[in-house]
Amino acid sequence: MNPHGSESTPSIPRRRWQDYLRLVGSGFAMGSADIVPGVSGGTMAFILGIYEELIFSIRAVGRPTFWQALLKGRIKEAATAINLPFLVAVGSGIVLAILTLARGLSWLLERHPVLVWSFFFGLVLASVWTVGRRVRRWKRWYFIPLVSTALFAFWLVGSFPAQTPKALLWFFLSGMVASVAMILPGISGAFILVLLGKYQDVLQAVSSMDILTLGTVAAGAAVGLVTVAQVLGWLFRRYHDFTVVLLTGFMLGSLRKLWPWKEAIEVAEIEGEIITLVEQLAWPALQVEGQWNLEVALAFSLMMVGMIVVRWLNGLAQA
Repeated sequence: MNPHGSESTPSIPRRRWQDYLRLVGSGFAMGSADIVPGVSGGTMAFILGIYEELIFSIRAVGRPTFWQALLKGRIKEAATAINLPFLVAVGSGIVLAILTLARGLSWLLERHPVLVWSFFFGLVLASVWTVGRRVRRWKRWYFIPLVSTALFAFWLVGSFPAQTPKALLWFFLSGMVASVAMILPGISGAFILVLLGKYQDVLQAVSSMDILTLGTVAAGAAVGLVTVAQVLGWLFRRYHDFTVVLLTGFMLGSLRKLWPWKEAIEVAEIEGEIITLVEQLAWPALQVEGQWNLEVALAFSLMMVGMIVVRWLNGLAQA
């Protein structure tokens, strides 16, 4: 999709079934990333080269062209207006990842957090460079918004988790706010759910197939996605490079959340769960009881693997 095309009818690339299968895989990668608190599916979309098309396709859902065609019963025209085959392929991959990986990633985060965070730290660190290269012409003053958004993201991901009621309205609002983060590279939708005290509730709803809760969260997410896509689409059309700079800053600041080694300074027990309220970054212990800490070596190896994966995915997207 051409981000510089017409406001109402941007061009849609012709695709074969193999291309749509690749889009399902891209959606799966996005969904896998969004499950981990601190990793954004938007980052994966950027690496895989589908971010701007995703933004403009979601944005089209809120545009008059789609609704006029839909209300007049011109289904094919309405589907074309929102690039429906693209959205279905990517969305299917996201849902598939959430349904198949949520429990496994939750288990890994509980038992091997350092190794999981290390892989994604390397992945996002390499992504900062990959996304930054999308700026067509760097200007000196771009470093001001880059640093500002990086500092904001650094502060945000260091915020302590809040507790919100378990009423359906709060699940709707949580889904709406999390979806905004989900589409912004660097800010994780799962992490926003952690901040709102809804992450474990949503994971439990996925595991138990609580359709009412999941449907409420999904409805909120749909509203949030369409709303933020209007703003991002407008920014991409008019200020492409500036927008990419802002998104790169978000990713850079989010590395604070992904650093594998942290020390809890203040904790509290909320509804039977131990929640970390305040934590600080720490450096890993290279030796434990006089022996080299093999976990540290494995962790840094996984960082390198994450970087290599980004390079591989980026090359795959450009193939």
